[in-house]
Amino acid sequence: MSAEDGNSAGREDARARQLGEYIRLQRQMADLSLRGMAELTKVSNAYLSQVERGLHQPSLRVLQAIAQALDIPADTLLEHAGLLREPREGATEGRSRTEEAIRSDPDLTAEEREALVRVYRSFVDARTPPA
Repeated sequence: MSAEDGNSAGREDARARQLGEYIRLQRQMADLSLRGMAELTKVSNAYLSQVERGLHQPSLRVLQAIAQALDIPADTLLEHAGLLREPREGATEGRSRTEEAIRSDPDLTAEEREALVRVYRSFVDARTPPA
């Protein structure tokens, strides 16, 4: 294995751990047990636990099921998984950071966080000229 291969594998491992931590945080903020998320996603809780610990990079289908169970946009998980290289259309780095800050605020309920994100997007989209 070349040094470049090792660096690439290390980045992928770090990305899988970061994605897993993000999923765990979102699940905990949604007050959802691992078993509850397994039921919603139709994925075993053992596999979801491995995803949260960064031991597996989930498939697109699993990522979409997790996003739906957590009531977050699938592209947010795809970005954290490193599967979206370009920002979402119309999104800027600042917009992503703002939405992430809203979503990670532990003082808000999941419903309040999503409502704030929708309001924020409505303001930003109203000022963004059509492409």
